[in-house]
Amino acid sequence: MADLSTDFLGIRSPNPFWLASAPPTDKIINVMRALDAGWGGVVWKTLGSQVKNVSSRYSSVNYGSKRMMGFNNIELISDRPLHLNLREITEVVKRYPDRAMIVSLMADNDRASWHTLIRQCEDAGAMGFELNFGCPHGMTERGMGAAVGQDPEIAKMVVEWVMEKATIPVITKLTPNVHSVVPTARASVEGGSNALSLINTIQSVTGVDLDTLVPNPYVAGKSVYGGYCGPAVKPIALKMLTTVAQDPLTSTVPISGIGGISTWRDAVEFMLLGATTVQICTAAMTHGFRIIEDLCEGMSNWMDEKGFVHTRDFVGKSVPNITHWEDLDINYHHIAHINQDKCIHCGLCYIACEDTSHQSIRLDRGNPYNTYTIIEEECVGCNLCQLVCPVADCITMVEQRVSPEYVNWKEWQRRGLPLNDH
Repeated sequence: MADLSTDFLGIRSPNPFWLASAPPTDKIINVMRALDAGWGGVVWKTLGSQVKNVSSRYSSVNYGSKRMMGFNNIELISDRPLHLNLREITEVVKRYPDRAMIVSLMADNDRASWHTLIRQCEDAGAMGFELNFGCPHGMTERGMGAAVGQDPEIAKMVVEWVMEKATIPVITKLTPNVHSVVPTARASVEGGSNALSLINTIQSVTGVDLDTLVPNPYVAGKSVYGGYCGPAVKPIALKMLTTVAQDPLTSTVPISGIGGISTWRDAVEFMLLGATTVQICTAAMTHGFRIIEDLCEGMSNWMDEKGFVHTRDFVGKSVPNITHWEDLDINYHHIAHINQDKCIHCGLCYIACEDTSHQSIRLDRGNPYNTYTIIEEECVGCNLCQLVCPVADCITMVEQRVSPEYVNWKEWQRRGLPLNDH
């Protein structure tokens, strides 16, 4: 049996699945329900100065039959009194000592406020801190959240303030609302941060109500930019995670991966690209806490299949496989193949290739149906036909190398080799 237990800076949990800092971790009833279901830990919703939230707070982007493909919120940090949150954190730690209890923090922008909040949370039993340098709405206008994460110098200064007082592990949560997360990640590590987490939500507008003409979510006839998350942001999160995992400085600290994780497959992908633990919010808000059973079972079965005993055995395994474009093998080529026994003759591959790609699929009209075959000499191996095909494994890509020799673009240019006609 695979061992899903994790050790993140000495913080142990029975599995790598943590609930992210968000509405599901705002109070004890939700957190206990999650831990009873089997979650490995939680990041308690961000604590700081008292705020008041608005109504409504959420909106979403649906695609086809998929509800909440993207999820948007304009909610601020916890609006519950600090003393109540601290009391509940203490109770949860007492009842579930084997689960990770990380507390997200966003103090006012001065050293004393950070020191006070850190002392209060440590006294409550927190096992680690997550510095919220990513909230893209509401708090930024106060010079907090993403306003800190977007300025490496300020981020480093705040981390240094925290490290003066903290006696437990510190994780810095990065904003994606930047050209690159690496500068702030480096500054945070240089400031002493023990770990990193990413990504926070992406600033967004999910749409406009065509009757009221007000963007969503609606607050008395107005709206604001919100924070976007959910399955739609996963590719962006994976890219930003990988840049941190590849950097010589930031790769020296553990990473907690966040952003659109909905299934065990998503979680494995994040861990293959450098995450030690993963944090989930939207999927839990969509389907409930019982998804943890599928997450753990799926990851465990995959690990058994691949021969991995511990999660640490595969963390970061895929990072070296992402390289620079100019280092890719120019001589590698593959072409599409259509399995006629599986083809349902819908013609989607032909339409996509004929209208928007390389006209490399031949249409033979017939009765009762048309037949589609690949014109191999025209196929550039772009994969579009495979991607639009609605039948699994009907279209496969077959390797057909130009030459067995590995040649990248730089070598290709150096030799003055002829360019492909395509």
